[in-house]
Amino acid sequence: MSATIGKRVLRAAALCALVLVLGTGCAAGPDPPAPAAAPTTVPTTLPTTLPTTAPATSTAAAPAPTTTPVPATSTSGSATSQAPAPAAPAALRRGDSGPEVLALQERLSGLGYWLGTPDGSFGSLTQQAVYALQGAAGLERDGSVGPATRAALDAGTRPTARSASGAVTEIDRDAGLISFVRDGQVQLVLHTSTGTFETYRHEGRRLLADTPEGRFGVTWAHDGWRDGALGRLYRPRYFHPDGIAVHGYPSVPAYPASHGCARVSGQAMDMIWARDLMPRRSEVWVY
Repeated sequence: MSATIGKRVLRAAALCALVLVLGTGCAAGPDPPAPAAAPTTVPTTLPTTLPTTAPATSTAAAPAPTTTPVPATSTSGSATSQAPAPAAPAALRRGDSGPEVLALQERLSGLGYWLGTPDGSFGSLTQQAVYALQGAAGLERDGSVGPATRAALDAGTRPTARSASGAVTEIDRDAGLISFVRDGQVQLVLHTSTGTFETYRHEGRRLLADTPEGRFGVTWAHDGWRDGALGRLYRPRYFHPDGIAVHGYPSVPAYPASHGCARVSGQAMDMIWARDLMPRRSEVWVY
C-alpha cells in the first residue's frame, strides 16, 4: 500500500515539473500571429485644421503688373499692323470746285480778303485772296490751301492796321498786302506785287525798282488804261511824285515783280474805283 502511494507521489511530482517546463517555453517563444488588419478607408472630407508648419516661402509681395495702352490694330491672317491715321484733307488749289471751295471763299470773304462773289470755283481771284491770307500769316505764298493755310484760316488770321484814324491805304511790301483801313480797322485786304528792288536801265539811266517806304497821299488818277514810260497801267491811282501808283495789271504773282508800283488784278482795281477806296488826298502808308 505504501509502495503504491509512493509511486503515485512520484508521478504527481513528475507531472508538475513538466507543466512548469511547458509554461516557461510559451513565454519565450515567437509572438503569436497578428490578427488580420481591418480594411483601410480614405476620409471623404478634408481635415478641418491646417498643418502648423508650411514650406518656407518669400514674404515679399509680388509687384503689381503694369499695363501699357496698346494702339488699335488690325489683323490680316497672321500679320498684325497698326490702324492707319485718318487721311488729311486734300489741298485746295486753282481749278478746283465744289462745296469745299465755296466754304473756303465764304470764310476768306468773311475775314475781309476780297475775291469777288463766292461761287464755288477756285479761280484767279480766290488764288489772290489765298496769297493775301498766306502773306498775313507769314507763310509761303503758293496759292494752295494745305494744312498750314487751313490753320491760318481757322485762326481768323488778318493783318493789323498801323494807322489809327482816317481813311488810309496801307501797303506791306514784305507780306504783299494792301489793306484798306478806316479809323484803325482793316476793312478789306488784297494781295499785291510791289517793286523787285533790283536795278534796271531806262533811257540810259540806271534805276532801282523800289516801292518807296513812307507816308504819301493820293494825288491823281486815270480812269482806264494808261501807257506809262515802263508799260501799261490799268486805272492807276498815283500816290508818289515818281509816278508810282496802285494799278491793275494782268500778272500779279506771289512775289515782287514790278518796277515800283503796287499791282493788283484788274477786277480788284475796278472794285477800288467802284467803292472809291482811294479817294484823292487820302493817305497811303508804305512799309
